[in-house]
Amino acid sequence: MKYPTLLERFTQYVQIDTQSDANSPTVPSTEKQKDLGELLVDQLKALGVQDAHMDGKGYVYATVPASSGHEHRPAVCFCAHMDTSPEYSGAGVRPLLHSDYDGGEIHLPKGGVVLTPKAFGPLKEMKGHTIITSDGSTLLGADNKAGVAEIMTAAEQLMVSERPHATMKILFTPDEEIGRGADHVDLKKLGAEFGYTMDGATKGSLEDETFSADGATIVFRGANTHPGYAHKKMANAMKAAGVFLASLPRSEWAPESTKGEAGFVHPYEITGGVEEVRITMILRSFDTDDLVPYAALLETLAKQASKAVKRTSYEVIIHEQYRNMKEVLEKHPHVVEFAEKAIAAAGLPVRKNKIRGGTDGSKLSFMGLPCPNIFAGEHAFHSPYEFVSLQDMESATDVILNLLEIVALEG
Repeated sequence: MKYPTLLERFTQYVQIDTQSDANSPTVPSTEKQKDLGELLVDQLKALGVQDAHMDGKGYVYATVPASSGHEHRPAVCFCAHMDTSPEYSGAGVRPLLHSDYDGGEIHLPKGGVVLTPKAFGPLKEMKGHTIITSDGSTLLGADNKAGVAEIMTAAEQLMVSERPHATMKILFTPDEEIGRGADHVDLKKLGAEFGYTMDGATKGSLEDETFSADGATIVFRGANTHPGYAHKKMANAMKAAGVFLASLPRSEWAPESTKGEAGFVHPYEITGGVEEVRITMILRSFDTDDLVPYAALLETLAKQASKAVKRTSYEVIIHEQYRNMKEVLEKHPHVVEFAEKAIAAAGLPVRKNKIRGGTDGSKLSFMGLPCPNIFAGEHAFHSPYEFVSLQDMESATDVILNLLEIVALEG
């Protein structure tokens, strides 16, 4: 089904810079995320959603009441995150429309960015679609503003429609991209029995299993002095860090050489100098127990690196990020079944997948809100190659409406 405001909403949202910052201790990590939150609250109130509000930490809550006679059915949450990845600039996004896509290459005007069906297989299913990209100088922000736009559009439809539907609880979170998106959700205030994140890729996809995830910070400490008089005094933390990075696995336990069920350890940021170097890493596996040997490997390699560079010391800091939602969802099979029916009712194949990553739904599930992930249509996220199909976004909106109707009639 076509939704007149969907494209307008999406292109408006992606032009608001909401990049999160893993190095910030504040909540949200960047104040600019609230710019989008405030807009969403204003738009929800304009639709007649009376309780729409943003709390002091940047979380947006709202309720679309159930249709008459269906108030007793379970309240269902739909969640999307407002922030974009710190891995690529989200400032000054210029969304471009590629109407009636011909199935070939898409050349963006900046950065020499070219999207090809060979490199990005989902394009093969999008001939004739309207494809939306950035201009190549930024990411697009479809991750996850496609989900935000779809939820907002579904809410708009329900506020003026007599279609049967269960109560819709709306949750927009900050800081998902840095692993903190669900940290401050008030489930009591939210008031939902179960939920769905709208944060997946290919149309028809439904994910009820994610990685389990830990974060790691490897710290090497040395001693600095004038290099002309450094004999047996200087201890270069940068050299220890270099030894450590060079010793990490390359053919296994590395994201660039693993796929499917295989997990990995991945360094993605390094800061510092001679005195101290901090390496930020992520540890990922579908089997939570695997995270223990991954952490042990980092400890062993860091110890060896510090020993190799005299007078340096090291520290390995591990912290939990999220766990595989499957451990919770297998106890609530009806939540996944409702989504399967809603996708099929939209005329789409149901594509059950595992996420080689995580969503807010991972933490929300363990907090007490069973929450699988439904496609939003976003692809090639965290990069200037990011794209989304308008038609896929329309299908995702269909799924939200279908699901709320199914719960109203069957829940």
